[in-house]
Amino acid sequence: MGQIRHGSARTAAVRRAIQQSQESIAKLSERDHLHPKTVAKWKRRTQVHDAPMGPKQPRSNILTLEEEALIVAFRKHALFPLNHCLHTLQPTLPHLTRSAWHRCLQRHGISRVPDTEGEKPAKQQFTPYPIGYFHIDIAEVRTEEGKLSQFVAIDRACKFACAELHPEASKIVAAPFLRHLIAAVPDKIHTILTDNGMQFTNRKRDQDAFLHIFDRVCQKSGIDHRLTKTNHPWSNGQVERMNRTLKDATVKKYHYETHDHLKAHLHAFLLAYNFAKRRKTLKGLTPYEYICQCWQNHPEHFTITPHHHTLRLNIYVML
Repeated sequence: MGQIRHGSARTAAVRRAIQQSQESIAKLSERDHLHPKTVAKWKRRTQVHDAPMGPKQPRSNILTLEEEALIVAFRKHALFPLNHCLHTLQPTLPHLTRSAWHRCLQRHGISRVPDTEGEKPAKQQFTPYPIGYFHIDIAEVRTEEGKLSQFVAIDRACKFACAELHPEASKIVAAPFLRHLIAAVPDKIHTILTDNGMQFTNRKRDQDAFLHIFDRVCQKSGIDHRLTKTNHPWSNGQVERMNRTLKDATVKKYHYETHDHLKAHLHAFLLAYNFAKRRKTLKGLTPYEYICQCWQNHPEHFTITPHHHTLRLNIYVML
């Protein structure tokens, strides 16, 4: 061969020499100190690199082919983030783990959700607060019978949401809405953020008038009522976004002949939102599960045990 090989050479050079040699398998085995079966294997091959190990068609040891097809179809149609998809499918596939889910998506080339909206501005996070910090706002919705005012409240920390529909938006309606909200949640409400609407505070020209009825309810319950800066609706953006979510799920998608039809649908949506929808910001918990977790860690923040308040929470998903 004209080659000088060191004593540990058992790689590409040796394999290439075996393939090019005309000597018998026995002589090559004795010369290179290899098993005859190893020499015969490399003489048959046309390449000198090792063959890939493992299955030729990678598949999961946990998921069946039908379950993988279900995962792929759900991902392609829903386009949800990874954690959201995982929490949605885990009740159907209890043995599904995050790593098995991710490997399945990688095998099928859909591990990343396609960017359909281009570059997005960086989002600013709210200052962390314990549960009991509510954002409140009003929106207008319509049915065939006419318009309604939708009072919405959402907790900044646990994302628990409540809503009521009323024929008008006035301070006489806003005050009972706050009382219902206080009765609906098992934790102590310590702060409420609203805009400067006359439903929630006196106008600048009425500063010398009696204390607003909404502020009186807050004062009686020991709640700090805060107002957003004028012409800065994004200061109360969390409830503005919740208003949009409720509209997208109801009046923007369906036509309602009566107010009662809208109220029934809104009631069902809020039940699903508060008790069934898992949130990435809550590490895969539903708003109600997060409330129960907070109660276990800080029971002093609660007026009643959340587990004993389940039916009351359902009753006070306010319409």
